Amino acid sequence: MTATIIGLFTGLILGLAAVLGGFNGFLIALVLGVIGLIIGRVIDGELDLGQILSGKGRNR
Repeated sequence: MTATIIGLFTGLILGLAAVLGGFNGFLIALVLGVIGLIIGRVIDGELDLGQILSGKGRNR
């Protein structure tokens, strides 16, 4: 199991607590799942936030 999958599941599990709040809880779970996915991809080395934040990854 890669860190990406672990990060995704971690975000979704944390979001399950918010699901009890209805549609707003669903949106919170979705956002937390995406955050977990991004963190997992960074840990796996599949996503470099340094390039994205510095603007070097953009085509100019």
